[in-house]
Amino acid sequence: MKKKYIVLFSLFIVPLLFYIFLSMGINNFAKLPVLTEGVTDVSFLNNKYTFKKRISVVAFLGNKPDEIKGELFNLNQKIYKPFYDFKDFQMVVIAPKRAQEEVQKIEKEIGTYTNMVKWKFVFEEEEVIQAFYESFKTNISLDDNLHISRAFVIDKEVNLRGRDNDKDAKEGKLFGYNMKSVGELNDKMKDDVKVVLAEYRLALKKNNADREI
Repeated sequence: MKKKYIVLFSLFIVPLLFYIFLSMGINNFAKLPVLTEGVTDVSFLNNKYTFKKRISVVAFLGNKPDEIKGELFNLNQKIYKPFYDFKDFQMVVIAPKRAQEEVQKIEKEIGTYTNMVKWKFVFEEEEVIQAFYESFKTNISLDDNLHISRAFVIDKEVNLRGRDNDKDAKEGKLFGYNMKSVGELNDKMKDDVKVVLAEYRLALKKNNADREI
């Protein structure tokens, strides 16, 4: 009799427990934390563009883009190229209007070896850019040139994503990823963008499965 219960347990209970374990794994998928809810949409700067329903990587180049263009090249190689073929992915670069000519030269340089289809370049007055950036509510400010060596991840709900327990960041909060550091882009940002993309893929699969029930 005891042997019979063991067999029944193996046949029915163990698979059920395994299914529950898998379900919990999906439901508790390691999501990238939301650090700032509802940042200002990029349409505030230019109504041709939006963060809504897109996964956006955002960079602020400032008034002297030629001096820091290496940061943008790093971002292109380590983040843009691996992800640009994802349908909803985009790269948004923001700079003051007076830097437009310099930025366009950099765009042309990158475009010699990169498909620029997902790059969006947005130009505005300095005070407007400052107000826009303040909505990100980070722990680091733009410099006097309206530049910051950080790239930010904005999700489809227009929330700023990042890490809330990063050992290298102030108070553990990593709002943006250092574009000067190839290591940080490769080891942290690339992984985190993958997580955000995976979140939406899982949500899409779940929605499709729910419709079929």
